[in-house]
This record gives sequence, structure tokens and C-alpha cells, in this order.
Amino acid sequence: MSSLTPQMDAALSAASPIWFGAVRIDLPGHGLRLLDGAGFAAFDGGIYVGRDPVYGVLAAIDEIGDGVGDEAPALGLTLHPASDAAAADLASPAMQGSPVSIFVGAIDRATGLVVPDPELLFVGTLDVPTLRSTRHGRSLELEIVSSFERFFADDEGARLADGFHQSLWPGELGLAFVTGVEKTVYWGIDAPPSAVVAGSAGVARPDPRGSRV
Repeated sequence: MSSLTPQMDAALSAASPIWFGAVRIDLPGHGLRLLDGAGFAAFDGGIYVGRDPVYGVLAAIDEIGDGVGDEAPALGLTLHPASDAAAADLASPAMQGSPVSIFVGAIDRATGLVVPDPELLFVGTLDVPTLRSTRHGRSLELEIVSSFERFFADDEGARLADGFHQSLWPGELGLAFVTGVEKTVYWGIDAPPSAVVAGSAGVARPDPRGSRV
């Protein structure tokens, strides 16, 4: 079953559909809305253009794929910045974390308008910028990570701390009087060296390396 609206499904199933890709980047103080070609398209509460007068044009979008194992979905965008200042601004730390949305849509041949409800393909945030310069010009590669990336944040130390626990649930003393714990879990510091380890012949010997939890 298609996830597209009936209008989008019909438009993209036509013999020669006029379709487009679009990217929205909500930068601090500037909403960047770019198409993957010339012209303009009005949807999503704004106008997407082939060239932004401040930041330039969209050069390429990597294939969107699912994450595998301990990786969240991610992709790359390539922009051709309009100037050195634009490239420096886009690559600045202030832009990291800006929301990014990627759409695919279609144009109605009869009216020239965007077919209702372009498909939202990807939602993520700006992560790592890489500026590349050649004799033919410059390009800025932006790594876009999915919002699921935040699920990999390891806050084990905070979760095990009574102070943090009570900052979320004031007066909940579940971690304040824990007794009978057989194994100590360390956070914020290295675990002390283990006293012994098993040797190859089953004989205990001191562990010179210590251990980490």
C-alpha cells in the first residue's frame, strides 16, 4: 500500500511526471528552502527555489537508507555556496543541530502548481560540515543525521545517580536507599583493578591491567 496521497500517487504514476526533490533547513535566522533544479515551488508554507540568494544552490542529495546495527539513518547533502562568507556561515558550529526536512513532490501539468501534500522522506539535523575547494569552485558537504541519533546518547551515569533521579521525580527515593546490591556499578570514574583473573590452567593470578565497567 502506498504512503502517498491519492493525488501524489496519480501524478507520479503518469507517463511523464514532473517531479522534484526539495530540502528545508531551518537555520538560525534564515529558512533555507531549495529545489533540486531551477524554478520554484510553493508548498509547506513557503516557496522553494533553485537558488537561494544568500546560501547558493543544492548540488546533490545522497541516497536515503536505513541505519544498520548501532547506526541511525543518515545521509549527505552537497551545496554550492553563493560566496566564501556563505560557506563559512553554513560550516560554523552555530548551524549544527539545525532541523532538516527532505521532500519529494510533483507539479500538475495543467495548472503548474504543486500537487497537494508532497511526501516527507526524511527528518534530521545538521551534523558535520566538510568544505571542499577545487580550481572549478567550492562545495560544502553536510552530513545529516536522523533524530533517532539521540537514542544512542549514553546517560548511564546520570540514570544511576540519585540526584539526577530525584530531579526528574522529586521525592522518589528509589535510588537513595538501595541495599543488597551484589555488583557495584561505577559511573564517572574507572572501576578499581580486579583482584584476580582466571589463568589458562584454571589458576588464579593477579590482573595487572585492572578492569573497566
